[in-house]
Amino acid sequence: MSQKVVNVAIIGGGLMGREIAAAIQRWPALIDHPVRPRLTAVCDINPAALEWFDEIDTVTSKVTDYHDLLNDDSIDVLYIAVRHDLHEQLYIDAINAGKSLLAEKPFGIDRAAADAVLAAIDANPTSFVRCSSEMAFFPGAQMAINYIASGALGRIIEARNAFLHSSDIDTTKPLNWKRQNQFCGAAGVMNDLGLHALHVPLRLGWQPEKLFGVLQNIVTKRPNAATAEPEDCDTWDNAVIHAWARHDDVEFPLTVEMKRIDPGQKNTWEFEAIGMEGGVRFSTSNPKAVQIFSRTEIPGVGPEQIWQTVEAGSQSVWPTVTGANFESGFSDSILQMWAAFLAEREGQLGDRFGCALPSEAAHTHRIYDAAIRSHETGSMQTP
Repeated sequence: MSQKVVNVAIIGGGLMGREIAAAIQRWPALIDHPVRPRLTAVCDINPAALEWFDEIDTVTSKVTDYHDLLNDDSIDVLYIAVRHDLHEQLYIDAINAGKSLLAEKPFGIDRAAADAVLAAIDANPTSFVRCSSEMAFFPGAQMAINYIASGALGRIIEARNAFLHSSDIDTTKPLNWKRQNQFCGAAGVMNDLGLHALHVPLRLGWQPEKLFGVLQNIVTKRPNAATAEPEDCDTWDNAVIHAWARHDDVEFPLTVEMKRIDPGQKNTWEFEAIGMEGGVRFSTSNPKAVQIFSRTEIPGVGPEQIWQTVEAGSQSVWPTVTGANFESGFSDSILQMWAAFLAEREGQLGDRFGCALPSEAAHTHRIYDAAIRSHETGSMQTP
């Protein structure tokens, strides 16, 4: 099968920029994908961050001004991973330049920024834009999503989605931009982790109709990286949203958790949904195990309720050369997300699970605003 070559450029050569670069180098692991991405350019304001990309022989351009990439007609797709306060301008510039864009969450520092990006997309209908959210591309997550979509749960009783880690449990960790509202946004941890926890619920049609927000700023001061003097750390560290959503027009409670300080966790995505007829649970802390609940007749025993564990294997949205019984990890989910993004860009994703839509990413800001209002007033709010 011939593959269309798509030239990709990265703006932001940090952790996620390097992850994306590595994923593109693993592209031959995909079977019969219609596109072959080629990383040709990288931009970062810090020249030292560009040195890592010297190992990738397809990279022919390294720049410190992103406008150089916007003006390069050879570049088809941009991946942009920069501070939240920079999203609005860079995303709009990329869209207006006619580039396809895989954006990072939260898709703008606040609701106004996200709405401005949506307006740019509406004004440039040929621009293909999606938002990065890779955790749902774990094979176990896909198994859980498909199980729910099959209707096996019956009437849903409750559901929960969470993104949890303990990156901020060390109180001596220096202050950085993610811990300052001026750069991260007033939504704090919700801006940083929220789309990961809301991608699947929103894709399943579970939009919070009313919610109660419980927000925590646990570590209020952190040392300045240069002087070690304590400075205000004013973002929310942890956020839990208790909401009412609907499935088949029946209300059920949906809980969404986003935590930077959850002792015992490192980088854990969890999802569960329980219904009258079935249930499903998955956590990346045990990436092969998907727990399935069913009510069934056991010979010689009678009707019982059973939780069974199924091993998910390696296959996710797009087939790969990896043996179906092998394990899958974070790097594999990144590859799968990009496979979905570029296949959808070519109109060849079909009914496979896709990346977060701009409308979904923008809608999360309405949820965050309602959670903040709820926390401040102590009352239920409507997004």
